[in-house]
Amino acid sequence: MKYFLLAALLSTSLTTWAQKPQFTPRTISLPQEIADRNNQFSGLFIRGGQLFLLGESRLQERAEAKVYAVDLASIDGQLAQKSQEVAYKKYSIRNLDKVRAHIDSLCQVYEGLEGLTMVGNTAYFTIETTTPSAYCYLIKGTVDDAGATITIDTRYLVPLAKPALTDGSHIHNAGFEAATGYNKSLLLLFEYNYFTHDNYAFRIPDATDLPDIPQYVPVARLPFRVTDLVYEGKNRFTAINYFYNGDDDQVYRTPAPDPNAHLVLQDGKYQNYCRLISLRYKRNKISWKPLFELPREYMTYNWEGLAAYKSGYFLMNDKYGPSNQSTLLYLQKR
Repeated sequence: MKYFLLAALLSTSLTTWAQKPQFTPRTISLPQEIADRNNQFSGLFIRGGQLFLLGESRLQERAEAKVYAVDLASIDGQLAQKSQEVAYKKYSIRNLDKVRAHIDSLCQVYEGLEGLTMVGNTAYFTIETTTPSAYCYLIKGTVDDAGATITIDTRYLVPLAKPALTDGSHIHNAGFEAATGYNKSLLLLFEYNYFTHDNYAFRIPDATDLPDIPQYVPVARLPFRVTDLVYEGKNRFTAINYFYNGDDDQVYRTPAPDPNAHLVLQDGKYQNYCRLISLRYKRNKISWKPLFELPREYMTYNWEGLAAYKSGYFLMNDKYGPSNQSTLLYLQKR
C-alpha cells in the first residue's frame, strides 16, 4: 500500500512539474521615442506603478544614460482597448561617466548596462565589460522620482568575476545580464551557465552597505543564454532562456548528442529559440525547469528584459528582431 501511495505522489508531482501555463502574447504600442531601436533595452523592473525600461547606455557610442518609466495604468488601458497611448517619463542617470572612467582605469573596459533591479529608492545596475575583461561590475544609485534622476554612488563598485572556460578564455560578449532583488538580497546570474566545470551565480546578502563580498551559488548546468531574471516569491524565480543562432555565439550551441539539441536544431541547422524557465534557490544551490516556450513568431527577437505582472510577464528586446525596433511584449495569462 505504501508503495502505491508513493507512486501516486510521484505521479502527481511529475504531472505538476510537466504542466505548462498558457499565455496569450500581446504587443504594447510604444511612443516613437521609446520604440527607437537605438535605446537597446536590456532590463525591466516594476516599481510603484511604473515599468522601468533600462537601456544599455553605451557611453562609448555617445548614448544617453537614461531609464524610461512607463505608467502601468496606461498599459492596462491599452490592453483593455480603452486607450492607445501609454504615459511615460525619462529618468537621467547621473555619474555613470565617472564610473565608466574608473572601470577603464582598472583596464576593464566598460561596454554597457545590462541588468536592473530596485530595492526601495535604490537602483542596482550590472555593467557588462568587453570580452577580454576579467570582471563585470555591480553599481547602485538613488532614485529621485520628483527630479526624474538616478544618481550613481561613485563609491559603490562591486567586481563580479566572470566565469571562464577551462583554457582561461571568456565567453564572447557575456556578462551578468540577469539581476533581481529578493529578501533584502541580490541574485546575479551570468549569461552562460553550461560550463562542463562549475557554474555559479552571485548572491549579495545585504547590498545596502560597503563593502559587499559576493557569495558563490552553484547553478545546475543550464543551456543557452540567461538574459533576465525576476523574483516570484518563496525562493522561486523566472528567467529568460534564449538561444541565438549567430556564428559569434557558437559556444551556446548544443551538439546533436546533447538532450537539449532538439530545441535548437532543425534539419541540421541551428534556429533561434526562446522560453521562460523557473528557477529554485534551495539548500544554497539553484535548480531549474522549463516553464513556457514562446510562440515561433517571437523566437527571433533578442529578448533581454523580463518583469512579472498580474500572473503574466513583460518581455523587452534590444534592437534585434523582425520589428526592427524596441518591442514590448506582454504574455497575458489565459
